[in-house]
Amino acid sequence: MYEIITAIEKIGEAANTFWQNVDGKVFAFEGEMGAGKTTFITALCHAKGVKNPVSSPTFSLINEYSYTENGVTRPIYHIDFYRIKNEQEAINAGIEDCLYSGNICFVEWPQKALNILPENTVHIYIEVLSENTRLLKIDFHR
Repeated sequence: MYEIITAIEKIGEAANTFWQNVDGKVFAFEGEMGAGKTTFITALCHAKGVKNPVSSPTFSLINEYSYTENGVTRPIYHIDFYRIKNEQEAINAGIEDCLYSGNICFVEWPQKALNILPENTVHIYIEVLSENTRLLKIDFHR
């Protein structure tokens, strides 16, 4: 388990620290409503060089962003399970195509469909320490 404590105003620094210390393609974010899942995902996208706006895909289920790495434009999938009823609904929506694409995927509310996540998914638990401070617990071996 790896941990990062960050103030909201230093979330960009926390995102850079995350990318320097965490390897993976699929990242599952858990935390109470308002804990900062989308805020941290936005910072992670900006740290990768995403130029387009990042927002919660609560209604669309999946938002796609792009970034350039080693001269190649790659997608990042931002997935939100908040409104799905069960794993079958996620499968029917084609979410597995994103999860197993080999591209970066950020998943909010993963507990709604844990069984469709790849085995090597990195789980990030965001805990509110204060109005301004968050604890990020990164678990590589769930």
